Amino acid sequence: MHDLKKEDLLKNLKELALLFLKLGTIGFGGPAAHIAMMEEEVVRKRKWLTENQFLDFIGATNLIPGPNSTEMAIHIGQERAGFWGLIVAGVCFIFPAMTIVMVVAWAYSIYGKLPEVQGLLYGTKPVIVAIIAQAIWNLARKTMKSKLLAVLGVCAMGASLLGQSELLILLGFGFLTLLIRKVQMRGSGPTIGALLAVSIFSRRSAWALGALATVPMLVPFSHGKLFLFFLKVGSVLYGSGYVLLAFLQGTLVEKYGWLTQSQLLDATAVGQFTPGPVFTTATFIGYILSGVSGAFIATLGIFLPSFFFVAISSRLIPAIRKSTWAGAFLDGVNAASLGLMGAVTILLGKAALVDTTTIALGVVSAVILIRWKINSAWLVLAGALFGSLKIFLS
Repeated sequence: MHDLKKEDLLKNLKELALLFLKLGTIGFGGPAAHIAMMEEEVVRKRKWLTENQFLDFIGATNLIPGPNSTEMAIHIGQERAGFWGLIVAGVCFIFPAMTIVMVVAWAYSIYGKLPEVQGLLYGTKPVIVAIIAQAIWNLARKTMKSKLLAVLGVCAMGASLLGQSELLILLGFGFLTLLIRKVQMRGSGPTIGALLAVSIFSRRSAWALGALATVPMLVPFSHGKLFLFFLKVGSVLYGSGYVLLAFLQGTLVEKYGWLTQSQLLDATAVGQFTPGPVFTTATFIGYILSGVSGAFIATLGIFLPSFFFVAISSRLIPAIRKSTWAGAFLDGVNAASLGLMGAVTILLGKAALVDTTTIALGVVSAVILIRWKINSAWLVLAGALFGSLKIFLS
């Protein structure tokens, strides 16, 4: 497929560009919805991939850091047209969402403090908390394969609330799960020893490593620091786009002091309300911090690792997927990711659920999401309209 004639290569690149520009423009609902749309387009309609190939790519994206739906686009592009297909598919999927988010960020920077806009955000923030909580619920049912992983997730949440580094939590619990799996395979009982190890890890890491993260500090802003921060996040973030919020909370809000809690919630709302990858939250934050240049730098930083990982993993993934140890490590990473999501949901909930109305809005949104599984974009829109109406009538 990669040794195409020039005419066929250009034809394939054009088809990829048109398809992923469309999906990046209409792709509301998060990664699961994006992947469902891709399956419809490339397996059923266009028959570019078989069902098994598509499922293999889904498995591959779960073994590398980064946004799953964006990496699916990159995988499909690489399979269809080699290196240039990889670039075209990924960029065309990201570009519409990035552009829309930049326009929203521009409007927010000018009008964000007006009562009308504040009313809109008043109604959307509780919905965002409900969406994240529902995502955690769904992911937990698939990720928590044992009581041990559930305990790991709770301990990771506690470590995060104590102020420990998100990266250390992910890596630490990944290696801890790997160690426990080795003990299990040697025939030792994992229950008491594993829980003791989790307890010791959580306490000692909170004292030894968490102290560095719990001291708030104001760090001077620079484009270089902005790029490196989002590059790091894009390089290590497993589990879900929502785990991004834990990194943003721990570093940009608490450590660097570049964002307020309210701005983080607003950025999350924009990432939910707009189509395309949730990671374009970085575009919004970059614009708020440094205009158009900041938006491009943040977007490049957070998405660049995905292109790299997909490019190198296409040959390595078959071996990695068969490894028992890699699977154990990723089980721990996924459990810790859910713990991070739980911690950030608690923090965001404190900022969003400020009165009886917002609490009721959050609860109703959660019930609707769990019971009827509607597209989250509609709920965000409904929350925005409700908040605007409340401000108008008050």
